[in-house]
Amino acid sequence: MDSPIVIRKSTPTDIPHMLDIFAYARHFMSCTGNPDQWTNGYPDRDFLLSDIRKGASYVCLVDKKIVGTFVMQEGADPTYSCIYDGQWLNDAPYVTIHRIAGNGEAKGLLHTALQFALRQCRNIRIDTHRDNTVMQNALRKEGFRYCGIIRCWNGDERLAFQLER
Repeated sequence: MDSPIVIRKSTPTDIPHMLDIFAYARHFMSCTGNPDQWTNGYPDRDFLLSDIRKGASYVCLVDKKIVGTFVMQEGADPTYSCIYDGQWLNDAPYVTIHRIAGNGEAKGLLHTALQFALRQCRNIRIDTHRDNTVMQNALRKEGFRYCGIIRCWNGDERLAFQLER
């Protein structure tokens, strides 16, 4: 039987593992037709440290080894205040999942992170690059519905999804 995935808050000492995970994720995305998401070393050490200081960064562990990471942000996300070519499913409070990535060693990372988030809030919003069909398919499998297009903090376009329970 596979060991369960355990989620805990990230610490600054986790950053080297997290950077390795993002390097793996960038390579995986490039190999699956999505070379333009998370370019130029994004997210970098400073970005990860900022997430940790905000208390929004998490790591996923299997047998005490870090195999994944994500950000769960509570409260309204400013980049989601304006949505184009669609609309959100509701205006209820929500959490946002950002920068979810794994090192390829654990199955069910997205599902586990979403179950964790649903214990905090019944509405989850997430976005992904138009070329990230792997993530889009995984989100639909988890019950997310496509809602429209948002613009990231840097102006890049993303496809926006929401799950309500």
